[in-house]
Amino acid sequence: MFKKLKQFTLQLIAGTNVGTILLMLLVGYSDRLSPAEHPLLSTIGLSFPIFLLLNIGFLIFWLFVKKRYALIPIIGLLLAFQPVRNYSPLNIPHSDDSDSTLKVITFNAYDVKHVGQTDFRKEVADYFIAADADIICTQEYSTTEEIRELLESHYAYIDTTKVTRGGEWLTVMSKYPIVGKEKIYTDIEGGDGKAARSAAFFVKIDGDTVAVVNNHLESTGLTVEERSSFKRIVKGDLERDDAERESKKLIERLAESNQLREPQANAIVCWLDSILTNTRYSVILCGDFNDGPISYAHHAVNTLLTDCYAEGGLGPAISYHDNGLYVRIDHIFCSKEWKPINAKVDTKTDLSDHYPVVCTLKKQRNH
Repeated sequence: MFKKLKQFTLQLIAGTNVGTILLMLLVGYSDRLSPAEHPLLSTIGLSFPIFLLLNIGFLIFWLFVKKRYALIPIIGLLLAFQPVRNYSPLNIPHSDDSDSTLKVITFNAYDVKHVGQTDFRKEVADYFIAADADIICTQEYSTTEEIRELLESHYAYIDTTKVTRGGEWLTVMSKYPIVGKEKIYTDIEGGDGKAARSAAFFVKIDGDTVAVVNNHLESTGLTVEERSSFKRIVKGDLERDDAERESKKLIERLAESNQLREPQANAIVCWLDSILTNTRYSVILCGDFNDGPISYAHHAVNTLLTDCYAEGGLGPAISYHDNGLYVRIDHIFCSKEWKPINAKVDTKTDLSDHYPVVCTLKKQRNH
C-alpha cells in the first residue's frame, strides 16, 4: 500500500513537472507573438524566471529523490534552450586586450529626473571617462558645453540627434570619427509627422564603417503610483482584491506599451535588413528597449543581430532596478562581423534607475 502511494505521489509530481515545462515553453517562446494580435499574452515573458526556477527546483528534487526522473526537467531545459540562454546565459568570462577589440557601453541616465543638475551630469561624465570605453550610447542624457568639453578630452567625437517625440536626445560618444548619422523613423506622431526613437551614427573604425544604432523605444508608461503599487504587490503588502485589481491594471498598461513598441521594432528591423543587405557596414545596436530578453522587440532584432549579453554574459542580469521592477531592458546587439567576448551589467554605479550595460566585442578576422 505504501509503495503504491509513493509511486502515485512521484507520478503526480512528475506530471506537475511536465505541466511546468509546458508553461515554461509557452512563456519562453511568447516573444514570437505579435503584441498587436495578442496584447495580453505578449506580457507573459516577464514571468519566465518563475518557471525557469521551478524547473531547476524540480531538477534538484529529482536528483535527490529519483535520479532517472531528472531527465524530465533536463529535457525541458533543452527544449527551452534559446529563451534560457537569452535570459540567463552561462558563458565563461574572459578578456582580450588585442587591438581588434572594442568596448561598448549603453546607458539610460534618467536625465529627466535631474534637469538643471550640473553636478549629476558631471558625475555621469566622470563615470564615462573612468570606464574608458571606445563607444558609448546614451539615452536621456543632455550635455552642456562644459560637460561636452570635459567628455571631448577623452572621447574626441560626440554627436547627438533629437528624438521628435518628447524632445529627447540620443547621443553617441566615440574615440573613432563619426562620419554621418540618420534618424530611423519608427512610428507616426499625429497626422503626417514622423517620430524617430532610433538613430544610426556611422563610425569609421580602422577603415571600416560601423553603423552604431542608438535606441530608446516606447516606455511602459507606468506612473510613479503604478510602479509603487507593483512593488507593494511583490512584497505582499496589498489585500487580495486590491492586488488582483492593480495587477490587472498593470498588465493592461504593459500590453498597451508592447503594442506601441511592435511597429517601432519592425521599423528598426526593416532598416537593419536594408543596411546588412545593401552595404558592407557592420552594425552595433544599443539602447533602452523598455522590453526584456523574452519580448517581441528583443526577438525581432535578435533575428538579424546577436544579443551580446546572451553570447558573452553570465547568469541573469538586471539593468532596470526601480520600484520592484527588476529586469534587463537595456541591450547591446552586433552583426556577424563582431564577436562578443564578454558582457555585463555594471551594478556598481547607482546614478540612474538603469545600470549601464558593458560589452567587449572582437572583430572577426574573416569578415
